[in-house]
Amino acid sequence: MTAPAEPLKIAYSPCPNDTFVFEAWAHGRVPGAPALDVTFADIDITNGMAERGEFDVLKVSYAVLPYVLDEYALLPCGGALGRGCGPLVLTREAGTDLAGRTVAVPSERSTAYLLFRLWAADTVPGGVGEVVVMPFHEIMPAVRDGKVDAGLVIHEARFTYQNYGLHKLADMGEHWERTTGLPIPLGAILAKRSLGEATLELLAESARASVRAAWDDPERSRPYVMEHAQEMDPAVADQHIGLYVNEFTADLGADGYAAVRGLLTRAAAEGLVPPLGPDALAFP
Repeated sequence: MTAPAEPLKIAYSPCPNDTFVFEAWAHGRVPGAPALDVTFADIDITNGMAERGEFDVLKVSYAVLPYVLDEYALLPCGGALGRGCGPLVLTREAGTDLAGRTVAVPSERSTAYLLFRLWAADTVPGGVGEVVVMPFHEIMPAVRDGKVDAGLVIHEARFTYQNYGLHKLADMGEHWERTTGLPIPLGAILAKRSLGEATLELLAESARASVRAAWDDPERSRPYVMEHAQEMDPAVADQHIGLYVNEFTADLGADGYAAVRGLLTRAAAEGLVPPLGPDALAFP
């Protein structure tokens, strides 16, 4: 299988899990893999890139898949699914009833948002009130200051919300795992279908080989990871990698595909995303 002559344009985040996964490939240490032209962008940016058909390969939120799978194929590896890493709903007062209340969220094109709406449909009679999109770093201060009644937060906020005097009302990941038994679908790797079946297969092989190279020699990737982690403590970066780079990164497998289809099917039933076609997740 011959690699494309020109470097493929790829966009992924500067987060430790992505730089860990792609380090070997980005530095030409995956034999036979296509060369990469890397752009770093947060996932809300890459979601928009995918919707506009930009870039050959992208790391996106699984929540954006129903909008882009006509043009892009889901690679069966390289992404992020996890357990015990779900988003939280935070409030100023413990046990706040969210019926009719205002909730701040960082994005409406995210797994976190879909999980929140599915949780609310199951547990908030009458539903929540207004949903306000605001930058992630503004959400906890807004809840603390009473500008909104609750906030949906992700990632490191799981460990810092107490600093704002806030309370955890619910863990969206716990609800999802308890009701489905499946991992939480977080980030997906997509590649343009127009690259052709052979290239898509090569991309999947290259992503798997890059993950395995990172696992075989974790120290080799550390300079690249820390260069882009921006002031993150190395121990925190290691925890981040340990949480989000796992067996599903090497291969989605039956549980991974069931988690993705389960999330998007439930979300479509709630009118949150367009329905998936029966073969939408098929690879290549």
